Amino acid sequence: MITTHTTRPPGRPDSRRPSRSALAAARRSARDRLPHYWFAHRLLQVLSGQRPVHSLLGHVEGRAYDDLLRIAPLAPLAGTRPGREPVLLQVGASTPGPGVLEAFARVRVGERTRALAFRLEQAPDRRWRCAAVESDLRCRT
Repeated sequence: MITTHTTRPPGRPDSRRPSRSALAAARRSARDRLPHYWFAHRLLQVLSGQRPVHSLLGHVEGRAYDDLLRIAPLAPLAGTRPGREPVLLQVGASTPGPGVLEAFARVRVGERTRALAFRLEQAPDRRWRCAAVESDLRCRT
């Protein structure tokens, strides 16, 4: 009986390079570690009721945290039906100065598209903290 040995993992057509899906996953992973992507994901989870506001403690400063404390219990980005979670469609940022990111996120909630904007500032300890949050959410307090 003759057996052949290959060095490639099962399902991979070429043993010398990762698959396109692996490369895409690596790019997404690197992108998701960027401060504005990381914060957009966490903010979406807080405003949809998936995470408590205090999960952002230490990542949000002063008035922005007070605004989140007021808005988050209303879960304004919660899915319209069970199993229909909000989806982060797009995240972008500009750099108006050193250590500052002005960012936005577009979120799909059911059939609606919502907008979030936030400002991240880099503290002397090199950590990013949110200094301001704005949205198109109209919540009564």
